[in-house]
Amino acid sequence: MLQSVSPLVGISTCIRPIEGQDWHAVQDKYIVAMAVCAHLAPVLLPALGPDYAKSIISHLDGLFLTGSLSNVAPEIYGASQEIEGDFLDPKRDETAISLIKLAIQQDIPLFGVCRGLQELNVAFGGTLCARLHTRPDKIDHRATANATKDTRYGKAHSVSLAGGSLLSGLVGADTIEVNSLHEQGIDQLAANLEIEALAPDGVIEAVRVRDAGFAVAVQWHPEWHFWEDPPSQALFKAFGEAVQRRAYQRRRSAAQPLSV
Repeated sequence: MLQSVSPLVGISTCIRPIEGQDWHAVQDKYIVAMAVCAHLAPVLLPALGPDYAKSIISHLDGLFLTGSLSNVAPEIYGASQEIEGDFLDPKRDETAISLIKLAIQQDIPLFGVCRGLQELNVAFGGTLCARLHTRPDKIDHRATANATKDTRYGKAHSVSLAGGSLLSGLVGADTIEVNSLHEQGIDQLAANLEIEALAPDGVIEAVRVRDAGFAVAVQWHPEWHFWEDPPSQALFKAFGEAVQRRAYQRRRSAAQPLSV
């Protein structure tokens, strides 16, 4: 059972229309992975925009950026692509991007999944391709339509982990098998991001922020049945340990007596 002293990890949420009203929502699988595998105390962060991000960030020990059905709006990264309104979430965009910048500034550990990777890239000036499957040199990274969840989240392809990368060190391998449920992906990589993993077609599957602490994002979904997948467990445990260290340092600093 989680104790009251467990480090707090903020989890990004989406705006979802349910029965004619907007809800701040996140899937249970992300919360469970943070609580059970990373051993953190999850706190859901409503998509209330930049002012809210500024007000909450100093209370967090870690930031987790979830996946989503929605896409990052193209105008944010200077593209003219059109995306149906149902697949946009402007409040999530502005909240998540603000949280990312603040977390990196304050050296708060950050872990992003799927949309979280795309948000991280856009936050620091990178761009996205909204429809990877339309490019002739790319494989179709979308999940099989109308399939069961187990099929949709099943292993889809391998990724090659960069030599000497954080991920290769964590999982102890050069390649791993991952699932694939995304339509958009990184086009131009932000200048301060390093590639951690690539798909067979060259799509960037994982990145980390250069010269930062633990600030990593992956394009796949390690939260899905993490208890059956050692690489996923390694990712969540490493993030949890980074958040634990940040929480310890923060509380130790707060306990220091003031000099006179």
